[in-house]
Amino acid sequence: MAACLRFTRRVWKSFVDNKGHDQQCFPNLKILDAKPGLIEASLRIEPYNLNRVGTVHGGLIMSLTDTLGSLAVATKGQYMTGVSVDIGTSFVKPAGKVGDILTAKATITGIGKSLAFTRVDFYNAKGQLAAYGHHTKYVGKSIGHEHDVKFSEDGEKVVEGQDVD
Repeated sequence: MAACLRFTRRVWKSFVDNKGHDQQCFPNLKILDAKPGLIEASLRIEPYNLNRVGTVHGGLIMSLTDTLGSLAVATKGQYMTGVSVDIGTSFVKPAGKVGDILTAKATITGIGKSLAFTRVDFYNAKGQLAAYGHHTKYVGKSIGHEHDVKFSEDGEKVVEGQDVD
């Protein structure tokens, strides 16, 4: 398994181990792939993910925009992924119903010394774009954490820092 994927899954595990919002809202989120600047994930839709008309609740999509935007920052080797300063989501089609698999791709669209910008695209079980979001993170105080790493360009190896399984 590539170093970037291992690292990003480790950051996700730290979110879940915190037993906060992420653990409560989508404990079954799966990180499928991660390369520097890109993460792919999936989520099986559960009854608690629905709105009152029986489709995916917009709040779930917003929360996933936040979390997956943060994990996109992690794909750049940052263990601490900063704090949100702006977030938004547009809803295009129904995202699914119970038992469907919602997939998502989060990308870094820009990153500097203090801000990171991400985009998250969500696809329903038919492969249709269901929603897309943007997420801006303040990362100025999170850079330089003891668990930060640098990856090779393809994300296969850690070239600086400690590669922990």
